[in-house]
Amino acid sequence: MGFGMIAVSGQKIELIEMGVLKLASKSDPYERLERIHEKVSSLIRLNKPHEFAIEAPFFGKNVQSMLKLGRAQGVAIAAAMHGGLPITEYSPKKVKQSITGNGNAGKEQVMNMVQKLLNIQERPAFLDATDAVAVAICHSFQTSGIKVATQSAARTKTKAKDWSSFIQSNPGRVR
Repeated sequence: MGFGMIAVSGQKIELIEMGVLKLASKSDPYERLERIHEKVSSLIRLNKPHEFAIEAPFFGKNVQSMLKLGRAQGVAIAAAMHGGLPITEYSPKKVKQSITGNGNAGKEQVMNMVQKLLNIQERPAFLDATDAVAVAICHSFQTSGIKVATQSAARTKTKAKDWSSFIQSNPGRVR
């Protein structure tokens, strides 16, 4: 399970903490849920966040995996509710769109953009951690109005009236 905490001040986003809670696949499933609750509660106590954002479950084909993921997310949400935090859920596509400008971006693309946005020099060991930070950044974009200037977002999306207008606006795309 990845987690990430950021601080937002005006237009500046700063990384507070990110990491991964490793849960042994062989341990008791209820012990894993307890560890998730303990970790989320501990992060809330230590960092005193104002809000909690989580990625909504994606719909896969494996029902057992979906059930386990839903339980884990429910425990994390319960810990946040117990901490008195407002909770917002974002679809994976919304997070990717918000961070990279592409709702179908891969985990590597999300990680690269998180690194750029937060000026992280070292490559994070786990993509789950950068995914979690991406959810936090997405939430800050949605609630504060900060927008990311990705290459795709930086492009103007105005439609040309005709081919000559398109060619004038896009000389580098003509061969």
